[in-house]
Amino acid sequence: MRRIGLTGGIGSGKSAVAGMLGEFGACIVDTDAIARQISAPGGLAIPALRERFGDEAIDATGALDRDRMRTLAFADPGTRTALEAVLHPLIGAEAERQAAAARPDQSVVFDVPLLVESGRWRARVERVLVVDCTVETQIERVMRRSGWERVAVERVIAQQASREARRAAADAVIHNDGGMSLDELRQALYTLWQRWRL
Repeated sequence: MRRIGLTGGIGSGKSAVAGMLGEFGACIVDTDAIARQISAPGGLAIPALRERFGDEAIDATGALDRDRMRTLAFADPGTRTALEAVLHPLIGAEAERQAAAARPDQSVVFDVPLLVESGRWRARVERVLVVDCTVETQIERVMRRSGWERVAVERVIAQQASREARRAAADAVIHNDGGMSLDELRQALYTLWQRWRL
């Protein structure tokens, strides 16, 4: 069983690549999905989040107020560090639990948006696959899918690792710029996947 880390900046198409790898037979461990699960109403992280940040961090449904905390985390690195200190150990433990449930013949792909930024994930995986595209492509995709203003997308990109830092950490890079069709992306990815599974 191989352990592969998948990462890419916002709007890079990483989620599409994760879906394709799942089609190829990989066990996908989605750390963003885990983060949403543990910070949902009744989620494992809610008591610790309430204790650390107060009732104002929890919305009317009992979930983490993601918009509020995202705004605070972008404005204050200390808040971001404290939030990560609560969430990351819980995310890591659940990710390993899901990986352990994979079949012996399955490769496990850990879909980790902040793999490079965290500094912890590189030691947990054998190889890193980066989905890469130009910053302008990232901005256009996020504005189109999420309705965000350009400045909001640029702010998120500025908080993430640079394209250069991600590529430097990669064992392979899948280029997914605007002119590439999904079929072309799938073929490039399948070729790499077959090579890595040998």
